[in-house]
Amino acid sequence: MTAVVASDSALARPAATRIAASLVDSVAGVLAGRREQIEVAAACVLAGGHLLIEDLPGVGKTLLAQSIAASVGGSFARVQGTSDLLPADVVGSLAPSPEGLGLHFRPGPVFANVVLFDELNRANPRTQSALLEVMEEGHVTVDGHTHPVPAPFVVVATQNPVESQGTYPLPEAQLDRFLVKLTVADPPADVERTIVRNHAQGFDPADLSSLSAVTTAEEVVEMQKHAQTIRVDEAIIGYIVELVRKTRDDRAIELGASPRASIALLKTAQVIAASEGRAFVTPDDVKPMVKPVLRHRVMLHPDAQLQGITADSRIDEFLRATPVPRVTG
Repeated sequence: MTAVVASDSALARPAATRIAASLVDSVAGVLAGRREQIEVAAACVLAGGHLLIEDLPGVGKTLLAQSIAASVGGSFARVQGTSDLLPADVVGSLAPSPEGLGLHFRPGPVFANVVLFDELNRANPRTQSALLEVMEEGHVTVDGHTHPVPAPFVVVATQNPVESQGTYPLPEAQLDRFLVKLTVADPPADVERTIVRNHAQGFDPADLSSLSAVTTAEEVVEMQKHAQTIRVDEAIIGYIVELVRKTRDDRAIELGASPRASIALLKTAQVIAASEGRAFVTPDDVKPMVKPVLRHRVMLHPDAQLQGITADSRIDEFLRATPVPRVTG
């Protein structure tokens, strides 16, 4: 049976496992009771994708994004979404040269390895489009000149789904630029007690100075390359494609996921396999990433929404209905 394998990487398997585990452990040390979500977020970052974190206020979205940024080596920038934020405030603009000879390009905050964009849906559509363009292209073009962003380049964006006043929701085509959409949700009672206890003992979520980087930008790039070398059996490819195609044939879904979702599911599954120290992908590497990869790429019919159907509930049904292939390695 044939399999898909990309070019070789210089990163050894134990190093890949260390990078992934140290990133998850670092963030989990700050964000109590969120290990499952942290593992998904780490897989997204190490797959070279961009992460959208969405949920109600006060559940730790920004803290999760800040912790990821602090744990990943390299430069960091933060942007606060507001309605008057201009594209030039994000990607950069031409400014007078310090020598007084014409204009020179002044880079914006997107010229960092990790960019935290807080409350993305409060930025106006023009600014959102400018950010999403550089997310897709990996460079900024100003006055005919192209300026590449550094590698790795990861955007971690947050948004609040319940406040509509002063917000500009992202269209489906723009949501598709994010590899993964993560929901944080309210913590269980015992975890909430731990959070409150930590604050009572002086924990300040605004001060992450004690959280040092556990990897480097170069290691993250090598991990991204290494993940592409993980073997993917044809049966796994068929499993991924069947899961994604179910979103296009379901009556409750008005707009299904595109082939870009299949590629995203493949990449994140390869990262999980690499994190486990394996050279091949199994169905268990695919399953935990199905909802994070697909939930923001499907649009439900209004009738389905009135019936209380959610994207996650339909995806759960697809997982139950899709035969799981057997892969022996």
